[in-house]
Amino acid sequence: MSAADYLESVRHRDWEQLKSGTLRIAMISLGWWTREQAIPAVEDSKFCETTVLVSSTREKASAAAEEIPSVEAALTYEEFTDGEATDEYDAAYVCTPNALHLPYAEAAAEHGKAVLCEKPVESTRERAERLVEATEDVPLMVAYRMQTDPQVRRMRELIAEGAVGDPVGVHGSMNQQMLETVSGDPDQWRLDPDLVGYGASVMDLGIYPLNTARFVLNADPVSVTAQMRSTDEAFRDVPDQHAAFTVRFDDGTQAACTASQHAAYTGHLRVVGTDGELVFEPAFLGQPEGTLTLHSDDRRLEVADGRRDVMKDEMTEEFDYFADRVLRDAPIHPDGDHALVDMRALEAIYAAAETGATVSVS
Repeated sequence: MSAADYLESVRHRDWEQLKSGTLRIAMISLGWWTREQAIPAVEDSKFCETTVLVSSTREKASAAAEEIPSVEAALTYEEFTDGEATDEYDAAYVCTPNALHLPYAEAAAEHGKAVLCEKPVESTRERAERLVEATEDVPLMVAYRMQTDPQVRRMRELIAEGAVGDPVGVHGSMNQQMLETVSGDPDQWRLDPDLVGYGASVMDLGIYPLNTARFVLNADPVSVTAQMRSTDEAFRDVPDQHAAFTVRFDDGTQAACTASQHAAYTGHLRVVGTDGELVFEPAFLGQPEGTLTLHSDDRRLEVADGRRDVMKDEMTEEFDYFADRVLRDAPIHPDGDHALVDMRALEAIYAAAETGATVSVS
């Protein structure tokens, strides 16, 4: 297939094999991401429905349930872990703060339920390893939504087919004004080391260009360098209000990435090869009109995304992919082992920033 044909097939679900069926989802935590992105995405999906809501109080869960006709049960966190309403859901979507992924993924696994866990899989490498071990007997997918985005999947195919020659370098960036985008309140979990983990910007944002580069290159990191700084009072407890890091992959490709929780709302991914380049921009933050562009042999081929709510569409792809795999009892990617590579890389990036040294990912 030619490069132009790849780009023309940008919206094709190359992974879909399920003909029919419904995966019933328990939504764990009702923060803004779950309410504004995950639940609407499931409503638009082919193979999923939300049937259980789990929050800090029964009142909060019940109030949210009034807006969702498919919900069969509204639970507290304690009721969920105790095993109430297990007949009402098949899988749990865990969207708590990072350091609370483990107990709810573990509880879901104890109840024999599949788990879709938000990225990063936990707050530290050690806790991530415990989560992956606790879910070894049930399907576990980590929610790297870019890996099911059709444009990103076309990037991976084009690179594998040699559309840009041999990959040489990756440039990636993800930035947002967190205090405006998320809550406007500096007293929130992404700025609490006990809940977020190693830091604010690379853990939450930098992981997107890191993991997406891994996916499109089909390569893993072997060493990293990093620089970080925090200057505003709101970021006093985390090292990375702003961050830049480099990655060397096992295929020889090198990446340079930036991430900031206090910068303009932008994101991009660029892969430069010996014979051309692929650019996906805007990327990661769900901006409309994302464009995938191939520059090669004096040609420029591009396809504008055209989706009005890219982030919700990416989430819908992610949930339907998860359902396709769980309902068919098929292998899932990205799984826990894949996510652990990122956790080792994140640990190394923060160590590199602290020491000023090149740190191996091991």
